[in-house]
Amino acid sequence: MSQSPLIGAQAPPESAHAAQLRRGFPLLKFEPALEVEFRQVYRAESLPQLRRNLWLGVVFVIGFSALAHVALAADVNRLMDLIRAVVLLPTLILGLVLVYSRWYERHYPLTAALSAPIFGAGVVVLAVIAARHGVDLISTVVITTIYIYFMLGLLFYAAFGASLAVFASYLIAAPLAALPTPLIVVDVGVLACTNIVGAMVCYTLERAKRTNFLEERLLIETASRDGLTGIRNRRMFDEHIGRIWPQAVREQAPLALMLIDIDHFKAYNDYYGHQAGDECLRRVAWSLDRSARRPLDLTARYGGEEFAIVLYDARREHVEEAARRIRASIEALAVEHLASPAAEKRLTVSIGAACITPGANRTHYGFIQLADEALYAAKEQGRNCMVVMDKEYEQLTTGSFRRGAPRAVHGA
Repeated sequence: MSQSPLIGAQAPPESAHAAQLRRGFPLLKFEPALEVEFRQVYRAESLPQLRRNLWLGVVFVIGFSALAHVALAADVNRLMDLIRAVVLLPTLILGLVLVYSRWYERHYPLTAALSAPIFGAGVVVLAVIAARHGVDLISTVVITTIYIYFMLGLLFYAAFGASLAVFASYLIAAPLAALPTPLIVVDVGVLACTNIVGAMVCYTLERAKRTNFLEERLLIETASRDGLTGIRNRRMFDEHIGRIWPQAVREQAPLALMLIDIDHFKAYNDYYGHQAGDECLRRVAWSLDRSARRPLDLTARYGGEEFAIVLYDARREHVEEAARRIRASIEALAVEHLASPAAEKRLTVSIGAACITPGANRTHYGFIQLADEALYAAKEQGRNCMVVMDKEYEQLTTGSFRRGAPRAVHGA
């Protein structure tokens, strides 16, 4: 056993979720890409509850309208009913239309942020009108404030801004309506306390939701990553292929799969020891992981010293260029391999790639087999080379490995 040539190897890059959790988020903001991901998950998870809450809002409006009809004169109720019909119910109906439509994801957050203060201002006007006729309905403004903070699916800053707008509308409407000063003072105190408590609880809840989001994503990442190298594992590879295959069929997008095998790795392990072998696998994995950065691309440890890279919407020329970059990056690692039978005495890889446009009558198993055949061809050609197959897919029979079939070799 010889001394390991891997000195000063760096740690793998920290995942975005782990980095964000470590840095914290006191302003309730993630890095842009994570923020988009969090908001998508938040909107999806909030949708069922939002539907119930908006219907509950309709019930509240109708219920308080009935109570006002009992407590106030008919002419006052006519004016209040007009405000409900023109301001309150339309905003709730608009929200209901969005949460039951395909426009929810795109339009609901902004619509809710703009509609909430309008709805709240309408409730303030109703409360001021009632107060002028001897009925105290400030509780409706308090309930509306709570409703905006916790039941419209708004994130903290949108909910806080809308609630402050409702508070400001009372500060304007009450003096204009010449309400008694003692009543205004008491109502302002009540609304101020409601906003303070609502804002604190809303902030705390959102912080907890964001923390849970990051921790859940870290758990998912842990389950989907290879314990030794830190890149995606075989299970994640299988799931990913299963997901993108039907998508590629629908979109008629070309797919590429590269299988990369470290040349003479057993000899490396025997010569330098298993710890050096593990470090070698990690170094190669981290180098390969940089080759798949688009959302639907994936790098995974396929098994042993073999790795897989899936490239979505990638044509043959793109794959050949990617394979050349991979071989160059492995060469740049400059890992000594004195046990290699090759003359270079450095670590090299063999690459087999399959490039196809998926068809509805085929499965991804043949796709994987084609890449496997290409890798076998690269090994037959003496290793440290790449073989790309595409046209061979038409003659391939899934489950029948064609070791004697002719193959084109690119890049020795």
